[in-house]
Amino acid sequence: MGIADKASNKAEDLKGQTKEAAGKATGNPDLRDEGKADQASSAVKDAGEKIKDAGKNLKDKLT
Repeated sequence: MGIADKASNKAEDLKGQTKEAAGKATGNPDLRDEGKADQASSAVKDAGEKIKDAGKNLKDKLT
C-alpha cells in the first residue's frame, strides 16, 4: 500500500469520525450516518489495499 493511499484512507476515516461526532452533538442523524459511511468506505479501501499488498508479497515469494 502506498503512502498516499494510507494517508487518503486515514483522512477519510478522520473526516468520518468528525462528521459522526458533529451529528451526535447536534442531533443530526443524517450527518452522523454520513460520518459512519465515510468510515466504512475508508475501512473497505484499506482492506482492499492490504489484500493487494498480500497478493504482491505472495507473487514475489513465488518468483
